[in-house]
Amino acid sequence: MNKLTDSAYLEPLFAQPPWVQAAIGLGLMVLLAYAARLLVHWMLLGVVAGWAPRVQTRAGRILLHSLVLRRMEKITPSLVIQLTVGLVPHLPVAAATVISNVAIAVTILHVVRVLMGLLDALHEDHAKTQIVKEVRTGSIKSYIQLGKLAMGLLGAIVIIGALIDRSPLILLSGLGAMSAVLLLVFKDTLLSFTAGLQLASNDMLRVGDWIEMPQLGADGAVIDIALHTVKVQNWDKTITTIPTWRLMSESYRNWRGMSESGGRRIKRSLRLDAGSVHFLDSQDVERLRHIALIKPYLEDKLRDVDATNEALARTLGELARDPANRRRLTNLGTFRAYVSTYLQQHPHIHKEMTLMVRTMEPSSEGIPMELYCFTATTAWAEYEGIQSDIFDHLLAILPEFGLRLYQQPGGHDMQMGLSSHVRPAPAPQAH
Repeated sequence: MNKLTDSAYLEPLFAQPPWVQAAIGLGLMVLLAYAARLLVHWMLLGVVAGWAPRVQTRAGRILLHSLVLRRMEKITPSLVIQLTVGLVPHLPVAAATVISNVAIAVTILHVVRVLMGLLDALHEDHAKTQIVKEVRTGSIKSYIQLGKLAMGLLGAIVIIGALIDRSPLILLSGLGAMSAVLLLVFKDTLLSFTAGLQLASNDMLRVGDWIEMPQLGADGAVIDIALHTVKVQNWDKTITTIPTWRLMSESYRNWRGMSESGGRRIKRSLRLDAGSVHFLDSQDVERLRHIALIKPYLEDKLRDVDATNEALARTLGELARDPANRRRLTNLGTFRAYVSTYLQQHPHIHKEMTLMVRTMEPSSEGIPMELYCFTATTAWAEYEGIQSDIFDHLLAILPEFGLRLYQQPGGHDMQMGLSSHVRPAPAPQAH
């Protein structure tokens, strides 16, 4: 009874012309594909996506990423069409073949997009892991981009093969004759990929590194490492884009070692007036004894000087009374010892790194006294503040040692020099 009823129910459909039956079959196929997508959408984004926050493994987080799930649901309609196109009544074989081939091509397209979504999810998870663990390792963005490029090219070949109903191997065999053209087209990509491999394998560059590349106007922090370019945010907030391959073919300075060492170098000189350098007399010594930092140095040095002069007196006799034959302290050497002690006791100077105060070769611009030491911080603003405070203090205390800072004469100096040589005009005599 049910069979007769069903047959009677479908009899009007079978009584229609073939093209109507084919059109109705295509419409039902489309509706079924749409309904299947809604069902899969509910399953993936409504049920499976709810498990994602509870997944602890990295692979699980990547597979259950919302981008991956959204792209997976789009595969459903083309799959349904592939499975049901053969059930459409009175559909010409040629039309069925075309629809099937297009559905296969669309399926391949969405599968490639799913794989690219997995790569994007991997990149995002890698970046989040670095932020949480507060570590900076090599960027994987260039590998992600290369993988997506390879998937795109391979997917395009398979899609073309599906549309023309030919094996993709035939298309791949034809690419051999085009290898020279492909190498020319993808020359920058190959160079950049090779450079990226060398930068990553040798740990030469990371996101967050401070690099200097004056020939390209780059001086700042690396904010992005991609397949073709490296982006550097300069300290004036401008962005410099550097081709990746140029980082291997040209030199650049990476300040990561300084940042990781915990200290930043101070290497600056005070240029002292050579005319202010002299020996210390007894009054100078007594006056400098009141400076706490230099008092132990003066006491040790004076004992050595007295012992040396006593030995010279026994050797030279009367000639030892001449100051030119005696050992004496200089204000320059005493000031150098003061600066060294001052840096050693400075709370913001790194004590385990090189600390040195030296007098350089005199020149027409005075006698350079160079300070070579490291601050206990690498923060730029703090470093500049420490360096400025040190030199502010040293410039202010120079007169205590009878030293003058060298500077080229300015207009005021010339005016004062000329005014000191101008004699006042004689007063007019009264008649």
